[in-house]
Amino acid sequence: MKYSTPIYLIFFIFSTTISAQTLKGKIVDQKKKPIEEAYIYNKKTGSHVHSDKSGQFSFTNISRNDTLFVSHINFKDTFVVIKDPSVFYTIQLEENPSVLEEVVIKPEINTLNLFTDIDIELTPVTSSQDVLRKVPGLFIGQHAGGGKAEQIFLRGFDADHGTDVNITVDGIPVNMVSHAHGQGYADMHFLIPETIKRLDFDKGSYNPEKGNFATAGYVNYETKNSFEQNSVSLEYGQFNTFRMVGLFNLINKSNQKAYIASEYSLTDGPFESPQNFSRFNVMGKYSYIFENSDELSFLISNFTSEWDASGQIPQRAVDNGSISRFGSIDDTEGGQTGRSNFLLHFKKKIDENQYVKNTFFYSLYDFELYSNFTFFLNDPVNGDQIRQKEKRKLFGWESIWNKNYTLWNNNGLLKTGLGFRNDLTDNSELSHTYGRNNTLKNIQLGDINEADIFGFIGTEYPVNKWILNPSVRIDYFNFRYNDALKDSYVSEENNQFIISPKFNIIYSPSNYLQLYLKMGKGFHSNDTRDVVVENDKKTLPASYGSDLGMIWKATPNLMINIAFWYLFLEQEFVYVGDEGIVEPSGRTQRTGIDLSIRYQFLRDFHFHGDLNYAHARSIDDPKGEDYIPLAPNFTFTAGLSYFNPSGFYGNLSMRHINNRPANEDNSIIAKGYTVSDLNTGYRFKNFDLSIIIQNLLNTEWEETQFATESRLFYETESVEEIHFTPGTPFQIRARLIYSF
Repeated sequence: MKYSTPIYLIFFIFSTTISAQTLKGKIVDQKKKPIEEAYIYNKKTGSHVHSDKSGQFSFTNISRNDTLFVSHINFKDTFVVIKDPSVFYTIQLEENPSVLEEVVIKPEINTLNLFTDIDIELTPVTSSQDVLRKVPGLFIGQHAGGGKAEQIFLRGFDADHGTDVNITVDGIPVNMVSHAHGQGYADMHFLIPETIKRLDFDKGSYNPEKGNFATAGYVNYETKNSFEQNSVSLEYGQFNTFRMVGLFNLINKSNQKAYIASEYSLTDGPFESPQNFSRFNVMGKYSYIFENSDELSFLISNFTSEWDASGQIPQRAVDNGSISRFGSIDDTEGGQTGRSNFLLHFKKKIDENQYVKNTFFYSLYDFELYSNFTFFLNDPVNGDQIRQKEKRKLFGWESIWNKNYTLWNNNGLLKTGLGFRNDLTDNSELSHTYGRNNTLKNIQLGDINEADIFGFIGTEYPVNKWILNPSVRIDYFNFRYNDALKDSYVSEENNQFIISPKFNIIYSPSNYLQLYLKMGKGFHSNDTRDVVVENDKKTLPASYGSDLGMIWKATPNLMINIAFWYLFLEQEFVYVGDEGIVEPSGRTQRTGIDLSIRYQFLRDFHFHGDLNYAHARSIDDPKGEDYIPLAPNFTFTAGLSYFNPSGFYGNLSMRHINNRPANEDNSIIAKGYTVSDLNTGYRFKNFDLSIIIQNLLNTEWEETQFATESRLFYETESVEEIHFTPGTPFQIRARLIYSF
């Protein structure tokens, strides 16, 4: 078979003829169902493969009497001696609910995913807030009661709503470039938590497949292909909170699967002015595996949400008793948003050593948000309420070629890809409004066309117990903006490109220890509306980072990860939402330590802990005025889980974030907090009854905080101080799941 695609011809020199035999087989459970993502390791050659969605695998360079080690987090490890490589091997694994004991440290580039695999197995994701909290060291804050995208904190970054964290779902980009509210805005609420299968993440910018916003790290969620059982769940709790979820298999065959999932939720929240929050999600997914192991899947989803919000309130108004912690200054804030997604995957197997994976996505998105940050600072009569609004088309394609090759008797992997992404927004708007319904002035209004064309190449080459992973990524951006507020039509344009080299070194002396050094260049883009008029600024500010770390399974039931890291950013930008401008804040650097622990101290009891320290400072400002506002310096999460496949189960968790500077000279402090949650339940026959308690100790805490200058209606002078959204008080909910 011949291929004319240029990128394949460029790297065809890596193609070699494998003289050794190729072993084919399948990994199944005790019910003969295929097991996906089983890890198969050849102890003699040091090479490894994974089983596909049908449980099948193929292994080149196999010789008689080679020993294969087979592992999966949900099953007991097993060894298989290959007597005849020409025979098709069906390997059956035995289920193992103890989870941690059978985990091995795989000689792979991103072994850190073991930690989230364990967490999702023990405490499945059941709420939109849990979706991002599964990433070790990642904190979130919600300041619109579930309507807006969460504020994200990671590695000393206040990443706003996603400026420095690249987020995808099955390859669909979540971050929105040049968004009406904030650069990189990542609204995860179209993802139904119960459909999550696994979470792929890494901190830093070391993966060439991840481009824009992958400075502090990236997160990709993979959704399930089917459910173990159909189910319906009902949840009800305080503050008029209601949630209903339905998960239904339509087709559940070994080579063909389809399902539909839906979610509907309501809440008024603890606020004096009810939130009137509602969200509806529906998602369908179909997957098919051909006889030649080609894979086809597509996903369709639709999401709508609307809410009223009390907004951020000034501390002085609470202190003087004019409002309560759950009161409001402008209770006409709120908004609505919606997103429809279409995703198509096609994985084409070329031969036993190479395949091409193609992804196409298309999204329709709308957003309308009403906020009032400064109250009566700019308009003493009508107030300072603003509307941020947009309609967006987002589409793109990516093709990744994977090829196994043999060089100097070592089995390597070559990976290269091409793709593009295009964002088209109509009437991206920032307006001064009154009571939502009255538009007083358009501050910004126009159409955005932003395109990113990219390519990357990298290889994983093993040498004894080492893996060398050099790679490089190239991105070319085209920014266009048509300003509707100008007297005549003008299409403003800017073009930029950036080259991002990366290099990872992995050393795995055993299945119980891995040492790694990761280095890489990443970037985040700036808002198109600013790029086209400010050519002297850093359009694509680069980040330069490195990680030196260790993953160690100290005992069969104890796994530890520790990493020392450094990150330099050429330029950070602060989006001033109510003025429609982007302010550059100069060069920054961050250093820190991450520590993660997973410990199974009894058969059914598991402990998890994540400690994260970061020292974040601006480079260009004088000492004492070089603090980075809201950058977290210390966070800690911990949990104790009782895991039993049938009968009682439970999870007690806590999260802590330290006090942190809210402005550059640390004269205003954002208060830290420690909050605990409890989830406990009982499974019997086809029923699962659970109690969910948020803020178990009824802690008084501020979920999001900002240093803001504002003026209240009765004030003659403005005041700069902490404005906050209060965290949820004690809340109890009951949930009943019926499976069939």
